Amino acid sequence: MTRTVIESKSKTVTIGFDEPFCVIGERINPTGRKKLAAELEAGDFSTVEKDALEQVACGAMVLDVNAGVVYNSNPNPNETEPPLMRKVLETVMALTDTPLCIDSSVPGALEAGLETVEGRPLLNSVTGEEERLELVLPLVKKYNVPVVAISNDDTGISEDPNVRFAVAKKIVERAADFGIPAHDIVVDPLVMPVGAMATAGQQVFALVRRLRDELGVNTTCGASNISFGLPNRHGINAAFLPMAIGAGMTSAIMNPVRPGEMEAIRAANFLMNHDPNGGTWIGFSRVLDAVKEGATFAEASKAAAASGSGRGGRRRRRA
Repeated sequence: MTRTVIESKSKTVTIGFDEPFCVIGERINPTGRKKLAAELEAGDFSTVEKDALEQVACGAMVLDVNAGVVYNSNPNPNETEPPLMRKVLETVMALTDTPLCIDSSVPGALEAGLETVEGRPLLNSVTGEEERLELVLPLVKKYNVPVVAISNDDTGISEDPNVRFAVAKKIVERAADFGIPAHDIVVDPLVMPVGAMATAGQQVFALVRRLRDELGVNTTCGASNISFGLPNRHGINAAFLPMAIGAGMTSAIMNPVRPGEMEAIRAANFLMNHDPNGGTWIGFSRVLDAVKEGATFAEASKAAAASGSGRGGRRRRRA
């Protein structure tokens, strides 16, 4: 079975068809967060620290780190983003041994991150655009890391799922030309907002099945894209995630601080037989009980982990 290995200095996370769903925490990202962007430009990493610890407590297995701040003093990201990426990554690594995902559209920031991170991070991302392929795939090969492959190319994002599959296939094939194996490609088939496209959910479920069956690759997505522009977004997200897992999706970049979405994932893991003896589900149920009694989700999750009741169960032996 396909396994994508992500590592910190002391911890390993495996994304795979027979593994629990991998939750990649999305919150260390200044996009759309003016307060965080202003803090980072000022050299204040307090929110980064808070978000890192909170996401890990709530169940993030990997932390996505994006330093895409548009500086008021210097709007050139090629100059400002690489050094900021280093600082943010160093801040996060000082707090947690959780494996990291280096997230940037700036190749220099990606390489700065690869030079900084200990272990084997996930790189986010490469697309089917020719320039991007030629810039990013050599970094993936040089540093021997897995990469998120986003299914758009020079023509943009297609609403046709067959086109998005073809782009993913192209990226996998081009990666192979660089000596990068398919198990190190995690495809993002691009989730469209269901409010704008009624078939968005059906499209991504069908795409995930094809990516698994025909290309043998792991998959991810920006989970909240499905509910963009709609009311009660967390309800939609919580329904979407287990359906995507059932279709074969193996990870998502998402907000782990939302108990509804995490409850849906824990239940899906149990139903997919990725939670031996239901130990994690039982431990998580105690977390939800504590939340009902007034604790925050992060507080309850942290307390459960400290007492050893947050996970439970036994690890399966690998053949």
